[in-house]
Amino acid sequence: MSTKLEIDRDTLSKIHRHAEADYPNECCGFFFGIENENRQIQLVWEVENSKEGDQRRRFQVDPKDYQKAEKYADDHGLTLLGVYHSHPDHPATPSEHDREVAMPWFSYIIISVQDGEVVDTTSWRLNKERQFDEEKIEITEYSTQKSKTRV
Repeated sequence: MSTKLEIDRDTLSKIHRHAEADYPNECCGFFFGIENENRQIQLVWEVENSKEGDQRRRFQVDPKDYQKAEKYADDHGLTLLGVYHSHPDHPATPSEHDREVAMPWFSYIIISVQDGEVVDTTSWRLNKERQFDEEKIEITEYSTQKSKTRV
């Protein structure tokens, strides 16, 4: 398992703006990049929260969006590193539902949005026991990211 997740300040700001814009609902999106001793995020995609019903407590990624993301990664020599989503008025820690639907090879960035403003951002990976371990986030100043808003 990689030791940390690297993200530049501009890319993290894009994720934060998405989380604040979708408040009080959960936002969601993908992030792509390269993986060596660490995971380096180079691209972020916002996706529509396709959850039927109350989007304030759950998000769902449409399977078609996931297929588009996998194809994009393959076509552009990138790795689909993970999924981000927000927790409106809740901590940036994974819920039991998050754990149940998580895939072990992904990183999961969770953004806590309190009263419409981001207050915390964490990242998590599943371990062999299907429990979450926190993954260190390193914020860099350089910008390698590309931008894509909606898939």
